[in-house]
Amino acid sequence: MYVSSWPGLTLREFRHSQAGRSLPYPLASANRLSFCVARSGIYHLFRALRFKKGEIVLVPDYHSGNEVSAIRAAGASIVYYPILRNLEPDLDALSRLAKRNPRVIYVIHYLGWPQPMKEIEALCRERGSLLVEDCALSLLSETDQKPLGSFGDYSVFCLYKTLPVPNGGLLVQNRNILGDLAKLKLERCPRTAAFGRSAELALEAVRSRSDRIGKSLFGIKRAFGQMLRGARVRQVPVGNIGWDIADVNIAMSSISSTVMGGLEYDQIRRKRRENFLLMRRRLEGRVNMLRKDLKEGVCPLFFPILVQDKQSAASALWRRGIGAVEFWNRDPRADCDGGADAQYLRAHVLELPIHQGVEPSQVEYIADQVLRLELQPAQ
Repeated sequence: MYVSSWPGLTLREFRHSQAGRSLPYPLASANRLSFCVARSGIYHLFRALRFKKGEIVLVPDYHSGNEVSAIRAAGASIVYYPILRNLEPDLDALSRLAKRNPRVIYVIHYLGWPQPMKEIEALCRERGSLLVEDCALSLLSETDQKPLGSFGDYSVFCLYKTLPVPNGGLLVQNRNILGDLAKLKLERCPRTAAFGRSAELALEAVRSRSDRIGKSLFGIKRAFGQMLRGARVRQVPVGNIGWDIADVNIAMSSISSTVMGGLEYDQIRRKRRENFLLMRRRLEGRVNMLRKDLKEGVCPLFFPILVQDKQSAASALWRRGIGAVEFWNRDPRADCDGGADAQYLRAHVLELPIHQGVEPSQVEYIADQVLRLELQPAQ
């Protein structure tokens, strides 16, 4: 059996695409800008905010590295605040740091779970700080019957982490529309990059149903990709850790826009939640879970478990056809690995796929393999 890390792309999404179809927040927000990747939106937002010397951004110490690179490249100075092992900020520490009157408090909603927005909103009002929500991992999630991303002055989203699209990042201006962003000129996403990634997602869908056929087709696709790289055809990577300022002005592809018109968003939420609950039932009490609560409105990105040696665990699961991901490993280029809790999370969080393309039988298979491997839990 094969279970992909990514939701696969099928012809159904193209057939069901409808012009003018009602889309959920933030996909139809009036003041949105679409980029190839979310980190480009972060860069342009902080450029447009025109930071002055001495103005700071409070950023969580548990981060991917891409958002930090984008903020710094835009000219802003960063001060880190600690994230606890439950993926929520140390509010006392954040309040103490906020006495420095930060220009921006930057909040990351991890894996679909919301941060304590009432407390953070109150802190922003008290200190006169702008609130920026990073929803790259939390598209389609809600709290207090409001979509994540709609609380802040600005919010950013990564579409391809949740949806079967080749690329796509959104920057939404909920308040304080910035003139510099209105003047922004973006270049078209290279067709080879969009078509190449779309082909990969289509093959992921095929392989999830027939590993033998999908594996053969992937071999053909890999050879074609090597030929394009040899010809130095421009590629725009997505889903990677890295920063290339040459790519910040690339727009989202038209393929992504088309596919988004054919998706059933309520069904995506429902399927991810059902898969999460099934995985929880199978693993509860036998595996160390990072978060096992699933409040109304949470659209989980993946099922997070804590293992002692996540590199070995991920390799073992991949050998069994399971697309496990070592989530946010330490970046050797980073100047901040965070406090003790952030370092613990970097060392031990392993991602199990439960996206909308995963069938119940595949969830059962993943759970069986995890239990058979008897993975050593994180201490």
